[in-house]
Amino acid sequence: MKVRFLLSLAIVCSSITAESPGVFPDTIVENYCVASRNQEEALKAASMDVEIAGSLPKLKKQGKLRALRRISGLGRITYERLRFEGDNTVKREVIARYLTAESEAQHDPSLGVTPQNYKFKYKGHSQLDGRDVHMFQVSPKQKRLGLFKGEIWIDAATYLRVQESGYLVKSPSLAIRKVAFVRKYEIRDGISVPRQVQSVTDTWLVGKAELTIDYTNFSIDGRKQSAAGDTDGQ
Repeated sequence: MKVRFLLSLAIVCSSITAESPGVFPDTIVENYCVASRNQEEALKAASMDVEIAGSLPKLKKQGKLRALRRISGLGRITYERLRFEGDNTVKREVIARYLTAESEAQHDPSLGVTPQNYKFKYKGHSQLDGRDVHMFQVSPKQKRLGLFKGEIWIDAATYLRVQESGYLVKSPSLAIRKVAFVRKYEIRDGISVPRQVQSVTDTWLVGKAELTIDYTNFSIDGRKQSAAGDTDGQ
């Protein structure tokens, strides 16, 4: 029930229409791919605060980790753990497992939401948080670990992602039945910045494992911004 509710959050918006978007869907996807490549470069040397809240409702256990998330100049993601409070089972089995999975997925082009890995089907356009968005259904071309079936919403002005949602097509463990998620982003100074991740993992042994990650205080190293400004001025 929780998984279905989580996925339903991904489609709450003012209106949805499948009329022609004014731009061919293939062109939207091409522009999205270009914007995504530029995005990877723009996010280097960025940092943000994160609050990761996990729970195992069946066991009545909760935990919360506050940390500083950094992206290096080479694009490597690391966490500086600041404080944890709550049950260590949640820390070990929910939060730590997520951080490990994110680390393992870094720099793996076979996991990118691109036409090389996914089929894109145009579903319509709508609004999200006051922005016009294009909605695509995505399904992986191969059933591979880390890929998902669901939707991606693309900002009509910048062609950057503002939301991804769905479920993993292959279980990462024999102990896991299903993983559903919603990832939300906000456009800030031409960059798609992580805002929140919600996920529900349905396990065989302990029932649901729920995770909510909130991102705040996004910033980019000022030295990088200065260098970029000098380059632009040349």
